[in-house]
Amino acid sequence: MNRSSHFRNFDRARCAVLILCIVPFLSVGCQKAGKPQADNPRLTTNVSMLEVTFRSKALNKDVQYRAIYPEKITAGERLAVVYLLHGGGGGFRDWSNYSDVARYAERGLILIMPEGDSSYFVNSAGRPEDRYEDYIVVDLIVDVEKRFPVVAGRGNRAIAGVSMGGFGAVNLALRHPGLFVFAGGISPVLDVPSRPFSVRRIEQWRRFRAIFGEWNGQTQRENDPFVLAKVADPAKTPYLFLSCGEQEGLLSVNKAFVALLQKRHVSLNFITRPEITTGNSGTNRFRACSVACPSKCIWGIEMQRAKVSGRNRAVLGRNVLRPYKVKSYERKRTDSRWNIFTARNRATAA
Repeated sequence: MNRSSHFRNFDRARCAVLILCIVPFLSVGCQKAGKPQADNPRLTTNVSMLEVTFRSKALNKDVQYRAIYPEKITAGERLAVVYLLHGGGGGFRDWSNYSDVARYAERGLILIMPEGDSSYFVNSAGRPEDRYEDYIVVDLIVDVEKRFPVVAGRGNRAIAGVSMGGFGAVNLALRHPGLFVFAGGISPVLDVPSRPFSVRRIEQWRRFRAIFGEWNGQTQRENDPFVLAKVADPAKTPYLFLSCGEQEGLLSVNKAFVALLQKRHVSLNFITRPEITTGNSGTNRFRACSVACPSKCIWGIEMQRAKVSGRNRAVLGRNVLRPYKVKSYERKRTDSRWNIFTARNRATAA
């Protein structure tokens, strides 16, 4: 494949992952713990689903994940993979049950949805046996690439999540920039490691300290996206997509994080959504985002087309995304390692 083809593939791929990240799935992070939810995956006619149980060395136990992939994969084909992390109080079936991400498997993506419990996808400081970071970045990736026709390598691998999973996706991408070419966080709880003590949330404080260790300790600092962003190499950091509701309590945190990334010249895209408010039930948030999804998908497609053709992004923002507020901070990519993520254009093994 020549160099120009690499560039085209990366733009198409990032478009696919960006669209996938802004699919209406906010209810994934809003399901209440307690009563088990019915398992009703939203599958399209041209995809297949497999539920996998494998032994994680990091966790020293059997764990599950769900995979959705194109129904027809020809011999020798290898596909890009996107890891989708669920929110707090949810589970590995949430993405398939409460969103329509399955349709994107039809475009040549393998979607992997792992179980993360309430771990924040971190190697716990207080429970040494809960090595959820190692489970994701080592055990899971190895199992997926052995079991499915995946194109190995950073350029063919993305990660995204909602709420707790959004934190996990961003944190893992910053901690392991050599593993992912793209990371997406929808309403990510980026301030969890450094949230101050509150009497009203003493149980939450205890849970967070069990995961992140003593206040301002090593584990907290090593898993704080704000700390990581300050030392991240912009040339090696994955492209970041962040989104948050304009009335959400997490908005100020996300804005502060975006400002830090902008100052560091990290490539990213940030969207605020007026239809999502703090306190909305999972169902209402899902419906609100469902209404907005077409505009977001159109914007995702047009933004990438504009990048290729050089059209004015501001015009696209006014004509396509109204009433969404969009900010995009990007630098020019010239190195080939950013141009091999083949999501929509499937790669064939040599």
